[in-house]
Amino acid sequence: MIFDPLPIHGGDLAAASARYGVPRADWLDLSTGINPTPYPFLDVPAAVWQALPDAALADALTEAARQGYGVAPEAEIVAASGTQALIQWLPRLVVAHDVAVLSPTYGEHAAAWQAVGAKVREVTRIEEGDDADVLVVVNPNNPDGRAFEPLDLLRRAEERARDGRLILVDEAFADVTPEISLAAQAGAPGLVVLRSFGKFFGLAGVRLGFALCPPELGQRLRAAMGPWAVSGPAAVIGARALSDAEWIAGARRELHAMTARVDAALAGVGMTVIGGTDLFRLTHFAKAVPVYHALAKRGVLTRAFAARPEWLRFGLPADTAAFEKFADALREAVAEAADSDPG
Repeated sequence: MIFDPLPIHGGDLAAASARYGVPRADWLDLSTGINPTPYPFLDVPAAVWQALPDAALADALTEAARQGYGVAPEAEIVAASGTQALIQWLPRLVVAHDVAVLSPTYGEHAAAWQAVGAKVREVTRIEEGDDADVLVVVNPNNPDGRAFEPLDLLRRAEERARDGRLILVDEAFADVTPEISLAAQAGAPGLVVLRSFGKFFGLAGVRLGFALCPPELGQRLRAAMGPWAVSGPAAVIGARALSDAEWIAGARRELHAMTARVDAALAGVGMTVIGGTDLFRLTHFAKAVPVYHALAKRGVLTRAFAARPEWLRFGLPADTAAFEKFADALREAVAEAADSDPG
């Protein structure tokens, strides 16, 4: 069987099923950095489904986010239907001719600024973007897990605020490393922080995210998105989950233990973990592409990178059965890749 050399984007099981002939229900999806053990299903009241979300729901969600993320009182919290919506809206409200994106990282940041005509530079060191109108940093970064000291990022925000420039810090994966978050400093001039709900809580389909902004920018962002930017059910689920400190603490412990188990399995087949967080692991392996395809033939979808053919990223299996499927498929895939022709 000959495969398209381009890897399938994370989470696209329909494309994976079409390419590899594995029924959708039989896939083990390790291609995303989403908690495989989601926040427990919530019985959302019928009235919430039937009515437009009101101010009380929005206020409850905002307060839960403020407390759950430890957001500074002076920060404006703008909720949206996922951080993707915020990533696309901010370039339409912030005037920027030169944008630096610390890369490699989530590709939609660069795409959103390019869509409004900004010149986008992908830089590999944060210092290379210090002269840009907007500097975009994902902290911790996806896919390599690089983390940046919050005080260093705050210093950069303060310097940029003096001449109206901005640093955008995307904390999509910071729930597992809350000590690096800038939420407590949000609201400061020159700083915008994005938080994603769905990854850590394992509820990506809820579509919920937050921008933590200086007041004036936050008010413009909320006005631009218009009323009902977040659905009633998403607001209810988000407010409950963000207020559940016991579940959050337990999830962090569980994810850390799951990550250690995945690391051991990867090391056992000779794969080198070069980065990641407690939601995903990035490996370096000479035959990463053959392993990617061999895993997919066995119903295990991972994340490969066209620009970095030696990289392979793994999410976390949800339970013992999923882990055993992953571990068995990994051993077989590495053995198959070893027997394949070079390249």
